[in-house]
Amino acid sequence: MRGVVFLGDRKLELREFPDPTPGPRDVVIEIKASGMCGSDLHQYRAPANPDGATAAGGVKRVPGSIAGHEPCGVIAAVGSAVTEQEARVGQRVMDHHYDGCGGCKHCRGGWTQMCLEGTTVYGSGGHGGHAKYMKVPVHTVVPLPDALSFETGAAISCGTGTAWGALQRLNLQGGETIAIFGQGPVGLSATQLAAAMGARVIALDVSPERREMAADFGAEVVIDARSNDPVEAIRDLTHGEGAHKTLDCSSAPEARAAAVRAARSWGTACYVGERGQVTLDVSPDLLRRQITLVGSWTFSKQGQAACAEFVADHNIAVDKLFTHRWTLDQAEAAYKLFDTQTTGKAVILPS
Repeated sequence: MRGVVFLGDRKLELREFPDPTPGPRDVVIEIKASGMCGSDLHQYRAPANPDGATAAGGVKRVPGSIAGHEPCGVIAAVGSAVTEQEARVGQRVMDHHYDGCGGCKHCRGGWTQMCLEGTTVYGSGGHGGHAKYMKVPVHTVVPLPDALSFETGAAISCGTGTAWGALQRLNLQGGETIAIFGQGPVGLSATQLAAAMGARVIALDVSPERREMAADFGAEVVIDARSNDPVEAIRDLTHGEGAHKTLDCSSAPEARAAAVRAARSWGTACYVGERGQVTLDVSPDLLRRQITLVGSWTFSKQGQAACAEFVADHNIAVDKLFTHRWTLDQAEAAYKLFDTQTTGKAVILPS
């Protein structure tokens, strides 16, 4: 089979790999959809190391790993020690794309990305989904509801699932106002999910294309964050108080600071965008307004399943996130376009 390998410095190549064979406690997934995520861009853009690996955000990349950490497909083979209750050939599945020791408190709670003994991230530290097949431990697979497409499952496997995790951290309630900074794939997912939860969504982005998508995804108000003061604009829309909840998906320092300042007194701000820094004036921005500031890093295995159930139960059109669909042969062109960060989400369809 062929798989996409990131070389760093905005380069990639298609390489030949043997078709995987499952170990006793593994399954092989025939990939039907492999989403492209902002985290992939970190590795795509990263400087190449002399050994061929790329270092991205402190996550060590194993040289030659197949990229893609939003896999979704059908189980093609199971290991000798896998029971039918765990997985069966032909089953539609997503993958919780992390693996850990399995025994620490975080692994037992479904948060293997926080494993105390170290984490393997598929698509960087192990082979990912930008290929026809992917081998994973059986305990990482998550059933895909029949009502959902493979593309929706791929989105939930990171971007949409990450938005879900952040909204859960915020404890968003119907009737509340939430301001969502950044309308890339995670921000658009947050807009779509928050609207389905009954919240009033204010969406902010500098891209007119993404603001237009946010309005289509359920935002009541969209704001050009470059032409307007976001904090003042949000206060104007909330009787001078600010939003109940705010979420930064952009990682931009200015947006992060604005997300805190745009929350009303006793409100909650959440950072979900990776990396970067932020400067806050602690007393006026946080302490004297009783602001709660939380971080959110992706989601648990149980959270991924809950997100899929919510999307299916509420008939949310997650597929609308995808503005571009590509084959493996088009991977180079796909990432060049995705690198512009002006489109919606993209997906590679290997099969």
